[in-house]
Amino acid sequence: MNILLVRPDGIGDEILCLPVASELRRQMPDARLSFLSSVYAAPMLLHHPDLDKVLTVTKKETFGELVQLFRHGFDAAIFLKPFRRLIFAAWAARVPMRVGTGYRWYSFLLNRRVYEHRKDFSKHESTYNVRLLSGLGLSPGEAVSPRLVLTKEEQEWAQAYLGEKKNSRVIVHPGGFSSRPWKPNCFKDLVFHLVDSGHEVFLTGSAMEQDRFMTDANIKEWPQGVRNGMGELTIRQLMAVIQASDVVVSLATGPMHLASALGIPTVSIFDPRRSNSPTRWKPLGRGVIIRPDVQTCEKCKFDTCPYRDCMDRIKVEIVIKHVNRVLSNAQPVEVVDV
Repeated sequence: MNILLVRPDGIGDEILCLPVASELRRQMPDARLSFLSSVYAAPMLLHHPDLDKVLTVTKKETFGELVQLFRHGFDAAIFLKPFRRLIFAAWAARVPMRVGTGYRWYSFLLNRRVYEHRKDFSKHESTYNVRLLSGLGLSPGEAVSPRLVLTKEEQEWAQAYLGEKKNSRVIVHPGGFSSRPWKPNCFKDLVFHLVDSGHEVFLTGSAMEQDRFMTDANIKEWPQGVRNGMGELTIRQLMAVIQASDVVVSLATGPMHLASALGIPTVSIFDPRRSNSPTRWKPLGRGVIIRPDVQTCEKCKFDTCPYRDCMDRIKVEIVIKHVNRVLSNAQPVEVVDV
């Protein structure tokens, strides 16, 4: 069979789809597996042993162009997220088996519908994804932890780029500014404390995240022991730098899942929104998730919320404690409420 996995999305979202490819490879070793990715996230999928091809969309394609994309001999398209326009295109292209959720108004365009709500947040995203394989008549097993692959040349590049590691190397990714982020000043204090404790710190993020972070935290320059790589790295280079480090500290964002899929432990800061539940979105690796011990919110109400100081409850000292703990003995991810 020629099967297309469809989820052109963010880095973390696509990583949590990779267990589907692994389960298909286990049950259908002779199948040809392709992944339809966003242009941004596609590079991370290179060299994955369970994928034969990676296709991309920019979201600027005409409907006719999308239909032609689905006419590349696919026997099945599995919609790991129900993008309406893509489902219409697969239907118009007459892809024989079109698998996806049965709960959208346009699900009639799918002929292999799976009825399982994700809105209850009772399972991990990777489990929801793998269970869609029942639409192909398969009995999916447990979702395996996703894994990404770097070449030897990429690993050697990271070693040359970073230089000799004299102490523990901690990646701090202060980006991913959402409704209730950890304050930029907290990330700043974390970096200074880590350096004072003898750790090497490498900062990651986009150029836009760097500008905002430096402005909001009023940073003029970094002390010795801090290397700022924000705005410098491609996704593949970021992956190589992560794999050459010892732990990644971040919000619940793409680099957290990159680290986990590369075998690097994480210290992740989650806000209490229901849409950010660790049950559904935790990294599938080793490390710690730190959350404020308050009620789960349907959405952030900002200053009208009685727990409006929720993220301020996560003190820098607590994060440092768990960084040191993970560096000494990284166990499967656990959630710590503070």
